[in-house]
Amino acid sequence: MDRALSKRGLASRAEAKRLIADGRVRVDGRVVRDASLLVTPEHVGIAVDGRVAKSPPWRTIAFYKPRGVVTTRRDPEGRQTVFDVLGDDSRSLVAVGRLDMASTGLLLLTTDTQLANYLTDPENAIVRRYIVTVRGAVDEAGVQKMMSGIDGLRARSAVVRKRSARETHLVVELVEGKNREIRRMLEALGHPVTKLMRVAFGGIELGSLQPGEWREVRREELARREMVKKAEFTTKKRSERRRTKKRIT
Repeated sequence: MDRALSKRGLASRAEAKRLIADGRVRVDGRVVRDASLLVTPEHVGIAVDGRVAKSPPWRTIAFYKPRGVVTTRRDPEGRQTVFDVLGDDSRSLVAVGRLDMASTGLLLLTTDTQLANYLTDPENAIVRRYIVTVRGAVDEAGVQKMMSGIDGLRARSAVVRKRSARETHLVVELVEGKNREIRRMLEALGHPVTKLMRVAFGGIELGSLQPGEWREVRREELARREMVKKAEFTTKKRSERRRTKKRIT
């Protein structure tokens, strides 16, 4: 429930838990005091202090997150957030996944929580592409380790664009959004990351956006061939699992 309030942009997770504990939140007219209650914001009526939170119109944007900005609605340490940068344009939007404070590049934000869940669900294997600069020369053995797996972390692909004794430039693709995944893999190989920029998320690319700039994303962009194929593949896998469960029972 606290997550639903946060996704609606009504409160931070911590604030939402306090509102729920104080009995100030109603779902479909009933007071809710369990912050762990699972609800889909688009499918229920949520009210805080008697005021109904209306579902916002569908909207998705592509934002170039600058370095030094955190991906959270409110930061207890007072650091600048992506929502501070976007200002009024961020109303009702939720971030699709995160980029850490030192990372830059493409961040998707949307009013569609089901879309956000779909894009970030590891089972759907939506590809995220990054341009990465590290210290030292990453050899081919290191690249292969990234793709075979390091401490439970794995890159879908890793390609060296430029290599010298001083630094290496790579293009890395992931299909999961684990915390600091690329940084942790490369640090394990002895190559600290000095720059990390996300340039694509599924069919959406950073393009010509500059730090702090954003653009509207059309629905049809989210239905590009690669995303449609992923959705069809995921639906097929889920159907197969349901058939398997029925056979087992």
